[in-house]
Amino acid sequence: MIDFFAEYYRWFLSLHIMAVISWMAGMFYMPRLFVYHTRLEVGSEAFEMFKEMERKLIRMIINPAMIVTWIAGLCMAFGQDLWSEHWFHVKFLAVIIMSGFHGFLSRWRRQFARDEIVHSERFYRQVNEIPTVLMIGIVLLVILKPF
Repeated sequence: MIDFFAEYYRWFLSLHIMAVISWMAGMFYMPRLFVYHTRLEVGSEAFEMFKEMERKLIRMIINPAMIVTWIAGLCMAFGQDLWSEHWFHVKFLAVIIMSGFHGFLSRWRRQFARDEIVHSERFYRQVNEIPTVLMIGIVLLVILKPF
């Protein structure tokens, strides 16, 4: 089974990179939509438009991209037998945290869909930095393999 993953490593890597780019684009953009959404009057035409934009972003881009990222990433991890590498453990934890943040984005989107503005514009501006910090850490771990 490992031979299969190793043989198709470059295909999995290509798919993984494309999916990560798509996932991260959505993870960067969704909190920005929330920032602007908090400024709008509940029930206004613009408020409803943002709800639709957020729904499509999560369902058509962010969710599928995360799924493909995980599948391709796990295929590469099995193909290269990375489970004993310490840098990989930290990277894997960072991806789990990123997935958790994805879950929070989904939750906040559902709150907006119910016309609930639970957090402030400032809150969404601050959490917008989380995926950036995680991405930097993940990329450095993969490229530098520091331990």
